[in-house]
Amino acid sequence: MQKFEICIDDTGEHYSCAASRSVLEGMEALGKKGIPVGCRQGGCGVCKVQVNAGSYTKRVMSRAHISAEEEASGCVLSCRIHPTSDLRVSVIGAMKKNVCRQGTVFFPPQPMNQPT
Repeated sequence: MQKFEICIDDTGEHYSCAASRSVLEGMEALGKKGIPVGCRQGGCGVCKVQVNAGSYTKRVMSRAHISAEEEASGCVLSCRIHPTSDLRVSVIGAMKKNVCRQGTVFFPPQPMNQPT
């Protein structure tokens, strides 16, 4: 089974995603709490991402959530794409708040100034 490395540019996180799985399924495997995905079939529009690099196959996406122009520029629903190479994505949909939440291990607190 072929796997590809997916990088979430917003957080610097990487995860492995089999070509047979959607990018969203791989993202859910990161164990993030509260990824507010609804249908997982392209109808709710919650899992919108911008593909910044790499290639993928795609399934039909609802024009209510992704216009033809957006799709052509790499703005897609992560539940409807499967990687065919390593990918870099930015989360731009409603799940951004939870995927890119401050305070996770990927956004460690800045060290406090120590008195001199």
